[in-house]
Amino acid sequence: MNNDIILAEKFIEFVNIVRRLRKECPWDREQTHESLRRCLLEESYEVLEAIDNNDMSELKKELGDLMLQVVFHGVLGEEADTFDLTGVLEKETEKLIHRHPHIFGDVKVSGSEEVKTNWEKLKKKEGRISVLDGVPVEMPALFRAYRVQEKAAKVGFDWKDHKPVYEKILEEVGELRENMENNEPQHKLEDEFGDVLFSIVNYARFMKINPEDALRKTIEKFIYRFRKIEDFAREKNIEMESMTLEEMDAVWNKAKNKKD
Repeated sequence: MNNDIILAEKFIEFVNIVRRLRKECPWDREQTHESLRRCLLEESYEVLEAIDNNDMSELKKELGDLMLQVVFHGVLGEEADTFDLTGVLEKETEKLIHRHPHIFGDVKVSGSEEVKTNWEKLKKKEGRISVLDGVPVEMPALFRAYRVQEKAAKVGFDWKDHKPVYEKILEEVGELRENMENNEPQHKLEDEFGDVLFSIVNYARFMKINPEDALRKTIEKFIYRFRKIEDFAREKNIEMESMTLEEMDAVWNKAKNKKD
């Protein structure tokens, strides 16, 4: 049997299972678009974790869980007669074709950067008022800052090279230090600290580094090294609180050298 036919049959079977769950399962019957928000977010993060770990077996499972969220929302829309999965697929198909005129039309592009630039222009023509529209508020702040800066850069609002971007970091750090030394109120310090983070994100963009990915990896490094300190304390049958910072640093550095 043709693989596309099998795919279509499996998708229809999957949708029908979700429809049945909505009718027969007490928990599934209670769910709404709003109640499933966190589930959708958590499943998305689990997909990212599988990708980060290069675990294809886990990625296969997590993508299935993510697909369940998409289909569940589609079935909810179907029940409320606001939209259905057919409409979702039609709309996305139409959008993909429209935003890839270099594939489905006669537009010529020089590479991926021009593709991204054209993509933003086409979205603007679709009715968005601002170039910055479409960056979700729910998005993690570091990644949201990155996307906002990236979108602004597409229309020329950007530094020409990385040097002034780095100097901007130093300037913002200086302003933060000055405000701290002047004992400015907390809200002012928070504002200045935000400027420091925003400038660092901008520098990351120039280095073609996704700050969200970079910070996530650093957090994992921290967790790995800190757990080594906990392991050491357990092995020595001592409380971590009784260890000196120097003792903790020694274990930390050993874990750092071993991992790196």
